Amino acid sequence: MKNIGFLSFGHWTPSPQSGTRSAADALLQSIDLAVAAEELGADGAYFRVHHFARQLASPFPLLAAVAARTRSIEIGTGVIDMRYENPLYMAESASAADLISGGRLQLGISRGSPEQVIDGWRYFGYQPAEGETDADMGRRHTEALLEVLRGEGFAKPNPQPMFPNPPGLLRTEPFSAGLRDRIWWGAGSNATAVWAAKLGMNLQSSTLKDDETGEAFHVQQAQQIRAYRAAWAEAGHTRTPRVSVSRSIFALMDDRDRAYFGRSGEEGDKVGYLDEKTRAIFGRSYAAEPEQLIKQLKQDEAIAEADTLLLTVPNQLGVDYNAHVIESILQHIAPAMGWRS
Repeated sequence: MKNIGFLSFGHWTPSPQSGTRSAADALLQSIDLAVAAEELGADGAYFRVHHFARQLASPFPLLAAVAARTRSIEIGTGVIDMRYENPLYMAESASAADLISGGRLQLGISRGSPEQVIDGWRYFGYQPAEGETDADMGRRHTEALLEVLRGEGFAKPNPQPMFPNPPGLLRTEPFSAGLRDRIWWGAGSNATAVWAAKLGMNLQSSTLKDDETGEAFHVQQAQQIRAYRAAWAEAGHTRTPRVSVSRSIFALMDDRDRAYFGRSGEEGDKVGYLDEKTRAIFGRSYAAEPEQLIKQLKQDEAIAEADTLLLTVPNQLGVDYNAHVIESILQHIAPAMGWRS
């Protein structure tokens, strides 16, 4: 059995061919798709965060709006770039969204990936400390966030406050109990997956990772998940961690599906460079008639290892079509794969 949700990048473009032509379209359609996905029985509505791009950016207003319109579906991110974040302000915003949702927030964060502009985090007022890389800075911000989410007081109160204070040191408010256990780290390498396990974060593994062995993407990703779980056990955490993988999966049910994705499932993994040094492997997309699709998915080792599957959706094709994509997987693929009873 698996949790199955969708992951939207929230692309928009003013092109007449796009069903999502503005930032308002992207945001409002994201809310509508989350509502539709919940009605279909999906388990999660997740959103990617990119800055300086015609995509979803500031996640917490969107997450709060989705929370207010839904009742049971998990709401989350996959992922927020921590190089851009103020950990204390983020803790307040995330806690508020979690409280609105009734504890359904699954917050995916990471050190980030190559962005639209050079060193975009500098425009947000952040820069690495002496001797740090930008990745180090993202991990430092993460550790600060995790500490704040413990809910322990750390700030010395004003002896003459505007409003009465509780006794002792103060914490950020609002505070949402349990959110600390629902933080996920988007790991691009085996080493960062192990680091996340040691800190007690769940694991999000996307459709790309560092090419560390030259093997097929799903094989390397499965190895990453196993390394993460071994590190989790070694760290002695008492709860069971969660692991998600993201995939582009399309069941070709009708002529629309075949027109949009009839050839995309024929492509294999790709290898490229995220920057001058980082060789990355990008996982394949799956698109086939249901019977063939099931055979292909049964060969994916990483999907088998994960407890959560996030379906990346082509959001510019509109809410109705994306709901159809999700419904096709839930009704025709998931039961045959043993993901649904």
